[in-house]
Amino acid sequence: MTQVDVLLGLQWGDEGKGKIVDVLSPQYDLIARFQGGPNAGHTLEFDGKKFVLNTIPSGIFNEKTMNLIGNGVVIDPIILKRELDNLKKAGHDPVAKGKLVIARKAHLILPTHQLLDAANEQKMGKDKIGSTLKGIGPTYMDKTGRNGLRVGDTTLPDFKDRYNKLVEKHKEILSHYEFEYDLAEKEAAFFEAIEFIKTIPHVDSEHYVNGFLKEGKKVLAEGAQGTLLDIDFGSYPFVTSSNTTTAGACTGLGIAPNKIGHVYGIFKAYCTRVGGGPFPTELDDEVGENLRQVGHEFGATTGRARRCGWIDLPALKYAIMLNGVTELIMMKADVLDGFDTIYACTHYEHNGETIDYMPYDIISVKPTPVLKAIDGWKTDVTKVNKVADIPAKLADYIAFLEKELQVPVKFLSVGPDRVQTLELN
Repeated sequence: MTQVDVLLGLQWGDEGKGKIVDVLSPQYDLIARFQGGPNAGHTLEFDGKKFVLNTIPSGIFNEKTMNLIGNGVVIDPIILKRELDNLKKAGHDPVAKGKLVIARKAHLILPTHQLLDAANEQKMGKDKIGSTLKGIGPTYMDKTGRNGLRVGDTTLPDFKDRYNKLVEKHKEILSHYEFEYDLAEKEAAFFEAIEFIKTIPHVDSEHYVNGFLKEGKKVLAEGAQGTLLDIDFGSYPFVTSSNTTTAGACTGLGIAPNKIGHVYGIFKAYCTRVGGGPFPTELDDEVGENLRQVGHEFGATTGRARRCGWIDLPALKYAIMLNGVTELIMMKADVLDGFDTIYACTHYEHNGETIDYMPYDIISVKPTPVLKAIDGWKTDVTKVNKVADIPAKLADYIAFLEKELQVPVKFLSVGPDRVQTLELN
C-alpha cells in the first residue's frame, strides 16, 4: 500500500505551491486539495501563459492525473464555476475530460457568508484581520457550529429549505451591523453555479483517496495558505480558519496519520506576508519595496501588496517541526539576484532573552530579529538549467540553510515558469 505525500507552505502563504504541484504532478495519479478555500491563489506559468487557481488542485494541467477537491476545503460554487469556465476558454476542460471530482463532505460558501465576512471586517476597522472577504471564516464557523451546508446536500430534495434556514440565521446576524447589502444578484448566480457543480462527480473523499492507495497509486495532498497561518499553531488571531499543516491533510481528506509519506515544505528565499499580523523580519523600507517589485509580490487572489522581509529561520524551524518535513523546496531565489548582501534571521531578541524559536506571544511583545549577513551571488539565475551552473554563493546560501534547518533542499526555483525548476538531490 502506498502513502500520501504532502506539499505545503512553511511561511505565511504565497510560497509558490501551485507551481511545484504542477511540476510534480506527472509523478502522481491523484492531486488532492485538503483545506482552505478560494482565498488561495495558486499561480502557474508555462508555454507563455499564466493561470491562477483558487479552488481547483494544481495538477489539473496534467492529462493523466486525477484531481480531488477534498472534504476539508470550503467551496464557493460561483468562483469554482468561473474558474472552470475560464479554463475551458483557455483550452483546458477537466470536467469534460473527467479529471475533477469533489468531496461530498466539503462545505459550501454561501453569498451571505461573504456578507458576514465583509460586515465583520468593516466593524473591526484598524484592528481587522486582513480577510480576503471570500467568506472563508464564517463558513468554517458554520461548519464547527454544525449549521453548514455541504456539497452532498445539493442533491437532497430539501436543499433549498436548508439554504433558506441558514440564510435567515445570517440575516439576523447582519441586522446587528451597520452594513448595507443586496443579496438578489449573488443568490441567482449561486443557484446557477449549484446546478453546474452537480454535474461534477461527487465522491466520499475518505474512500476515494484510500482506494487509490490500496491500488498502489501515488497521491499528493496539496495545501493552501501556509503553516504560520494555521488556526491552531499560526500567529493567532491573524490566521486562516483551517489547519494548514500536515495534520490537516489527514482530516481534510480522510487518511490515517500512518499513511503520510514524504512531506515537501515550500519556502521563499526571503519572506512575505499579506494582511495584518506579526512579521518579525519585515522590511518597511526601500529594501522591502525592492523585494516587492522584483518579486511581483502582489496577491494572486486579491492583488494586495505583500509585506516583504528577510528569511526567518526560527519560524521555519517551527514549521518544519510541526509538519514533519522530509524535503525542502526553495522558491524565488532569482528575486535576490541583485543584492550584494542578503540576511537571514537566526534568532530573536524577545523579553530580554536571545531565543531561536517562535514564542507564544509575538504580537504584544514584538521580537527583534538577530540577522546574519550573507554574501549575495550577483548573478542572473533565471537561465540556469543545470545544477552545476548554480552560482557558488547561491550554493553556499542553500548549504547554510540546510545546516540550520537540518533538512535537505530537494528543489530550487529560479523563475516563475515550470521549466525554471532544478532538482538538487
